[in-house]
Amino acid sequence: MDTLSTLALSLGAGWASGLNPYATVLVLGLAGLSGLVGLPADLQVLQSPWVLGAAGVLYAINFFADKVPAVDSVNDFIHTFLRVPAGAVLAAAAAGQLDPTVTVIAGLVGGTLAAGAHATKSGMRVLANTSPEPFSNIALSFVDDIFAVGILWVAIKFALIFFGLLAVGLIVMGWLLPRMIRLLAGLFRRFTGRNARQGPPVGLQGPSW
Repeated sequence: MDTLSTLALSLGAGWASGLNPYATVLVLGLAGLSGLVGLPADLQVLQSPWVLGAAGVLYAINFFADKVPAVDSVNDFIHTFLRVPAGAVLAAAAAGQLDPTVTVIAGLVGGTLAAGAHATKSGMRVLANTSPEPFSNIALSFVDDIFAVGILWVAIKFALIFFGLLAVGLIVMGWLLPRMIRLLAGLFRRFTGRNARQGPPVGLQGPSW
């Protein structure tokens, strides 16, 4: 792989991991196993049947958990501690054949992309979960998976197009995140304000005399 393709694969792996690290591992492993792409040496472990099997099982569990509004936000919170490190590790591993300085920078950028993608995804899902109907959450879950796979496919096949998509994605994330933070803060204030107005439960109120 030339340097441009390697960087596209590295940053694509980091970005996609912020949405779904299991789908990222599956796509990379299957792409390498099928010969669609020659994976860097540090990523060739993803072609192992054991790694692919474990990623497939975890993807299946996450696929169903992601569709249940009551479970989804908890699932996203737990994955905060997985998606960001996974993005950094996969990005660094994909750039492992380059200069060590570039590898470290790729890991940092990949982790940052994973964090941005995860924060955007989680914020949108929290807003969708406040809706009484489950369909918006389910639709967003499918979109997340499709987008993660699409990012990697474009990174593997069309490096220049990927960098264009990455630039657009960074602009969209930069525009969305502050607005989602304000919306979530408003929802939190409204929720805590309503609970404060309701007062303590009847059983905890003091005597009336």
